[in-house]
Amino acid sequence: MPARVPSGGRAQAVRPLWTEEPARRYRLPDPVREAAVRAVIIVAVTLVQAMVAVLCTLAGSWLAFPMVLSTVASTVAATWGVLDVWVTRQVWRQRHGVVSAPSSSARQVRQSRRPQRLSGV
Repeated sequence: MPARVPSGGRAQAVRPLWTEEPARRYRLPDPVREAAVRAVIIVAVTLVQAMVAVLCTLAGSWLAFPMVLSTVASTVAATWGVLDVWVTRQVWRQRHGVVSAPSSSARQVRQSRRPQRLSGV
């Protein structure tokens, strides 16, 4: 980048507005991210419904009972949505072969068996 020369005569380097930094974590796979967005929306709607049900109950409105029923149904749907995120994440990991590193004890057992297999015993 060319240096900017102000009226004082000294050259100053121009700083960019932002610098690119590598992501700290990998992006979620598309199916998992879709399930997570769906779950967040369902949970948000459920919380709004619960608040409306509480306010209708406090106000003594006729709408309180239907809102409580719909909040219970939405709570079931929100639970289903959160479980969907968990299941989708596990299925994605299994299908796309995420390799888990064996523990140190498993590694020691494998190493102890290795010479036996090679010697033909």
